Amino acid sequence: MLPGVYKAEKKDKTTYYRSSITFKNKHISLGSFSTEKAAHLCYLEAQRFLTNKHCNLETHSKYLSFKKKVSILNFRDNGIYSKTPIYMYRKFFHYYFGQDDYYIFDIDDLFYYSNHSIMRRGGHLFVNDYGMQVNILSRYGIKNYGVPGRDFNFVNNNNRDFRYENIQIINRFNGVFKKNVDGKTVYETVINITNDFIVGRYTSESVAAIAYNRAASILILKGYEKKYSVNYIEDLTKDEYKKIFDNVDISPKILALPPIN
Repeated sequence: MLPGVYKAEKKDKTTYYRSSITFKNKHISLGSFSTEKAAHLCYLEAQRFLTNKHCNLETHSKYLSFKKKVSILNFRDNGIYSKTPIYMYRKFFHYYFGQDDYYIFDIDDLFYYSNHSIMRRGGHLFVNDYGMQVNILSRYGIKNYGVPGRDFNFVNNNNRDFRYENIQIINRFNGVFKKNVDGKTVYETVINITNDFIVGRYTSESVAAIAYNRAASILILKGYEKKYSVNYIEDLTKDEYKKIFDNVDISPKILALPPIN
């Protein structure tokens, strides 16, 4: 076989060729190909990227996938190989989807994203974690499907920059929205039934979150089957939480809704 090429067989007995390379005692799989020649050319291309310092992320690769190119260039330049398309800088790294399509993360997140591939769906970013799809916003304390400009802000206005210093959380809890009314900050609680209902307005974010929980509890008892996400308020004791839950005012419209048979 040509250098860097290994013959393999699929379950249906079809022959294919795998390409790999060893660099600095690291064995790197490069991909699978239908011909021995293509697998060998990928090996040669990887060898060029690993040994020629003039090759960089902008250098065209014909046989080597873009994501694999990122991984081997990061290994060449920074000494760390990741199966995910990461390129490291001093205090941050880029996670690549394409040449000019990448996200910026703090170096503290390197281990996590070296072991979790990012997926995109409907403008949201997810990883598979313990068999579940987890929105990466949860790492910042932002609720699932948080909306930029409503639930959080990118401080430098770059919506690809997920460094912690660039994430400003506005609304931490489900159904709670920070607003300015007559020059005062209030927290408006909204819950969806068939349409959005205003539960109430509160001076405390925690109280507004508990009001959402109470409204959701009432609706569930009335037979509404919508799945409401519970707000967890970590800075309250069990007794403090119960006292607020039992006494917080919520909209009479919610209390007056008839049970669903």
